[in-house]
Amino acid sequence: MSNTQNEQVNTNTSFEENYIDENIIADKSSKTKEFVKKFMKRKTAVAAFAVMVFLLIIAIIGPSLAPYDPAAYDYDNMLAGPSAQHLFGTDQFGRDIFSRILAGAPLTLGVSLSSVIVGAALGTVLGLLAGYYGGWIERLVMRGADVLFSFPDILLAIAIVAILGPGIVNVFIAVAVFTVPSFARIMRSATLSVKSALYVEVARSLGCKDGRILFKHIFPGTIQSLIVNFTMRIGSAIMAASSLSFLGFGANVTDPEWGAMLSQSRSYLSTAPHMVYFPGLVIFVTVLAFNLFGDGLRDTLDPKIK
Repeated sequence: MSNTQNEQVNTNTSFEENYIDENIIADKSSKTKEFVKKFMKRKTAVAAFAVMVFLLIIAIIGPSLAPYDPAAYDYDNMLAGPSAQHLFGTDQFGRDIFSRILAGAPLTLGVSLSSVIVGAALGTVLGLLAGYYGGWIERLVMRGADVLFSFPDILLAIAIVAILGPGIVNVFIAVAVFTVPSFARIMRSATLSVKSALYVEVARSLGCKDGRILFKHIFPGTIQSLIVNFTMRIGSAIMAASSLSFLGFGANVTDPEWGAMLSQSRSYLSTAPHMVYFPGLVIFVTVLAFNLFGDGLRDTLDPKIK
């Protein structure tokens, strides 16, 4: 084949690839507008999204808004109930509970979000590889996921922390590990569905490399499943991280982590119930907001639901 013919083939290939990419971008734009329109009709999910955004903002700027030093002892106000001076009351050392909740938001949410991000990244890559290549890679990934799925999330997390030792870093590792298999299984199923699409077949026939097909053409088609599962797993991660801290495997008892605050306050449930109510309420509202938002995303993205 002459150089002129080679250049013509390369030009045609480049043109067709760009044409495919432009069609994908245009399709994404129309789907995004349709998604926003459908999502705004779900008032509960919109309210949950607003609460979720508020909590994330609090996690960023909350510690600077704390009216008191979360670690400062005030023995003149021990176990004081909610008041104008101390909005959520004080604990057994006179520390302001409202300030400690604000200071603990970055710790609790940060560990939960970062662990889900890492688990989602690993699970997504494993699921894409398993769904695209199949064979021994698929068997290895799926059998590993089955082994991890055989344990309840919290028991698996406790087992990992028991092996690694207590500490907030090990809580992060434990939560990330039990997050991986759910993403791997979901992304494998989504990849199996998307890889038979026409535009993927066209890209393969044009000689695109596997890496480009996986991350340029297949991965964008699986992003809906990824986002829904990511949002819903955050609630589970918050519960797991708080539970581990409550059991003494996570944050230090002096840290203003929400689960650790609950653990310290259980001895004062009858004498100072506000110590339990407010950290527990914050955990409940946070988990509920992420779960309701995830439900709204799932219902919006499900084509069977109008």
